[in-house]
Amino acid sequence: MQSKILFITPPFTQLNTAYPATAYLKGFLEEHNIDVQHCDLSIELFTAIFTGEFLRAMFQEADLLKNNQYPEVRKMKALYISRVDVVIAFLQKQDIKTAHKILEPNFLPLGHRLSKVNTEITWEEGELGIIDKAKHFGTLFIEEIGDFIQANVDEFFAFTKYAEQIATSASSFNQLDEFLSFQPTLIEEKMLDILIDKIEIEQPILVCFTIPFPGNLFAALRCAQFTKQLFPDIHVAFGGGYCNTELRSLEDPRIFEFVDFISLDDGEAPLLKIVHFLEGKVEIDELERTYVLENNQVVYKNKLPNTIFHHKNLPAPNYSGLPFDKYVSFLDVVNPMHRMWTDARWNKMTISHGCYWKQCTFCDVSLDYIGIYQNTTASDLVDKIEKIVKDTGITGFHFVDEAAPPKMLRALSNALIERHVSITWWTNIRFEKTFSYELCELMAKSGCIAVTGGLEVASDRLLAKMKKGVDIAQVTRVAHNFSENNIMVHAYLMYGFPTQTEQETIDSLDVVKQLFERNCIQSAYWHQFTTTIHSPIGQNPQDFGIYITGPVFEGFAQNDLYHEDPQGADHPKYTKGLNLALHNYLNRTGFKEDIRSWFDFPVPNTTQPAGLIDSFLAEVETKKAV
Repeated sequence: MQSKILFITPPFTQLNTAYPATAYLKGFLEEHNIDVQHCDLSIELFTAIFTGEFLRAMFQEADLLKNNQYPEVRKMKALYISRVDVVIAFLQKQDIKTAHKILEPNFLPLGHRLSKVNTEITWEEGELGIIDKAKHFGTLFIEEIGDFIQANVDEFFAFTKYAEQIATSASSFNQLDEFLSFQPTLIEEKMLDILIDKIEIEQPILVCFTIPFPGNLFAALRCAQFTKQLFPDIHVAFGGGYCNTELRSLEDPRIFEFVDFISLDDGEAPLLKIVHFLEGKVEIDELERTYVLENNQVVYKNKLPNTIFHHKNLPAPNYSGLPFDKYVSFLDVVNPMHRMWTDARWNKMTISHGCYWKQCTFCDVSLDYIGIYQNTTASDLVDKIEKIVKDTGITGFHFVDEAAPPKMLRALSNALIERHVSITWWTNIRFEKTFSYELCELMAKSGCIAVTGGLEVASDRLLAKMKKGVDIAQVTRVAHNFSENNIMVHAYLMYGFPTQTEQETIDSLDVVKQLFERNCIQSAYWHQFTTTIHSPIGQNPQDFGIYITGPVFEGFAQNDLYHEDPQGADHPKYTKGLNLALHNYLNRTGFKEDIRSWFDFPVPNTTQPAGLIDSFLAEVETKKAV
């Protein structure tokens, strides 16, 4: 082994399972004789904050700052301090003995969340229900502490992001630069202590931060800032989803006070070249897809042709070295699919690289992570699955594809069954007609328990405008095939698509209601449409009846765009009503309510037939009979 790289996943990403980026790159680089260690600073910091010792210091800090939000938490601080270690240990191990203890009267303080706990939730019978109820109560207890921290000690604190508000749509580096000049908060000091300890143990020549989301950027910058100050001989690199989407037009040199390299797209080739450069094997102009600073100018180094490492030739991600005993399972809301994102351990893995469809007009289809589609074999996938299970001891898999190809899912299901590999898995799909009852049955037999897919705006006119390649009838039949095989279906829902009218919004909600009522979908979530610069809509807004109003690019990030939609409705005002209706449907209630009753302003009645979804399902039954 030659160079030593230390990969860092900065706070806060996922707390129930490991984010896969560092594991993929560790597996790849170690095949090239490069020594790699990785640290999930997200879970390391979380478990360092939620201890009795740290909470004592946190309450003292709030006193020093003379902040007194959530006074009921402060009044019961002794109880929070004495209970937090028990609750965290339970959320990590979920044993029945501790579950009973947590549910004892007066064990947990009745703060602003627990005092309003939903008493109408129906829990499973037996130990499973007791553990789930205790998990829910424990989650609310931890969230109460989180609320106190954010209000009194660190305004940037949140469980799955940090300082997201200053990184989102940061077209200028000014605000980030300003906050980096402030003294670190108590939370940041603890983060830096953990980072410094890790660097001193590993002695890397290169520290790499993966930045998947805006909510990881500031923490990565803060860590890079102190790495540069305390270890000036160590080089620092940034990469990941945020860089790939938001920093493609980077001009501002100030970020290079904290970082030496910023790479775009798949990290394998850029990192290999960076390591070879640091070892003196190649010149700086040999770097690929990497920003550097030369003569105080941001320069993009991209030696062509690029070195391509095909998806089928990449090794299995290497999760070894991550602290799987520290991850916590949250149960904050009883949305079945949301629970899968926050509960239990999942090995994250891709079946294919990119998207085989790559036509959706709202999607970043111009970028490599979508646009370059590469496949592998089912046999190769199962080999990797077996290795990952051996490394982690975890048999749950979340295949994080943009859209898993039906042919590959068939081949993978057959291979898992033939090789007697027993796993539980879920993935993201398009509602392709290929997902027949027979294929869904096969997937269920191989361990598939859930799928997620984009229904988006449930309007055939707008689905065509999106180039989704599906219509409501097809979504209905495919979702029904999954549901009939006890595979849970979660639908991504969208409102505010260009030219979407008020009538289409209400009609779309009615389709969603009917899909829930007929048990075609069991979970869903509304997202308000946002134009991005790398999507067909962002690149050709006039073709979609909108015009872009900002933001003005000031040399740093560029992704989300503001737009005006002269033909469409005033979309934000529907948010509350859409979410209220969905909450009821998720809980199997509200189906008989007038669809207009969810809104606190007049809306038109639906124009959808009451039996629309029934009629699509009847077509399936008719075909079976024939």
